[in-house]
Amino acid sequence: MSKKTGGLSRRNFILTSSVASAGLLMAGHASAMLSPTPNTSGTTTHVDGITVTSVLFRNNEIMMSGNIYVPPDFSENRQYAAIVVVHPGGGVKEQTAGLYALKLAKEGFVTLAFDASHQGASGGLPRFVDDPMKRVVDFYSAVDYLTILPYVDNNRIGALGVCAGSGITVKASMTERRIKALATVSAVDVGAATRKGWEGTTSESELIPTLDAVAKQRTVEAAGGAPVYVNYVPKLGDTSAPKDLQEAADYYLTERGKYPTSTNQMLMTSISTLASFTGFEGADVYLTQPLLIVAGSKAGSLWHSQELHNTAASVQKTLHIIPGATHMNLYDGQGATVAASKLAPFFKKNLA
Repeated sequence: MSKKTGGLSRRNFILTSSVASAGLLMAGHASAMLSPTPNTSGTTTHVDGITVTSVLFRNNEIMMSGNIYVPPDFSENRQYAAIVVVHPGGGVKEQTAGLYALKLAKEGFVTLAFDASHQGASGGLPRFVDDPMKRVVDFYSAVDYLTILPYVDNNRIGALGVCAGSGITVKASMTERRIKALATVSAVDVGAATRKGWEGTTSESELIPTLDAVAKQRTVEAAGGAPVYVNYVPKLGDTSAPKDLQEAADYYLTERGKYPTSTNQMLMTSISTLASFTGFEGADVYLTQPLLIVAGSKAGSLWHSQELHNTAASVQKTLHIIPGATHMNLYDGQGATVAASKLAPFFKKNLA
């Protein structure tokens, strides 16, 4: 059963993009937690020879949940280059962000993957907010945290963003000058995707009915009404969705990549903040750090990576396209291995 808002049709609500595909969930209902999952700082595990430690750090009034990955033969008496890894929209640190953090730790870096505020095991109420500018501030706080670790060299901090995490990473790194090198994998500026559709070919005016519905819903909630939630990815088997998003469902909703704190839920009212975000705006002036962009040749999202490469002011920028790969191929498996084989030498060179 789904609650319709203001007579909004399923076609309009999809936003012609990925961000809120698959229609409305029942108002006020959330199948996962409505408060953050407790995270105990200092819990240590070992994955493929890498030590992973859960950490908490503060982002103003919000307590953030992260995992620190350290290299083999790690010593607290040394200083290491470090990389912040930012997860996709709707994802959490234990999914593809954690995989890349693990792969880069094996290459000698200290890495930090963390949950966005209002999501995963990080704090922040209400739950399931997706506000890209809040995620930019999350990023700043993650860099703050790295700088207080005695084993991190503050002059050698880099950043990696995956999917929507790329737009966050790019936006933040323009003004976060402690970031000395950055890379993206399957990049997406979630604001542009919301306005123009997943493949960038939809008229922006088609978003207006959805924004009208969001406005009505905000009024409902301001008067004490129940919130409404939408899905990030479509249901399994929904062939009406773009191919990348069908593959996203296969990742997030099956044993391949699903995780308890990645709930495929977002507050409907987040759509207005997503639509107003401009992840790459200003890159032609402020994005001067070395930049590596990795994307698949068959990704419907490839236009984001191409735009970023064309726009960024960096004099040292590379667009590496993996032949035959789709957007989701780079989240795990051989695709992620190939992408990591490009990321490691890039960061070793530029965080030396």
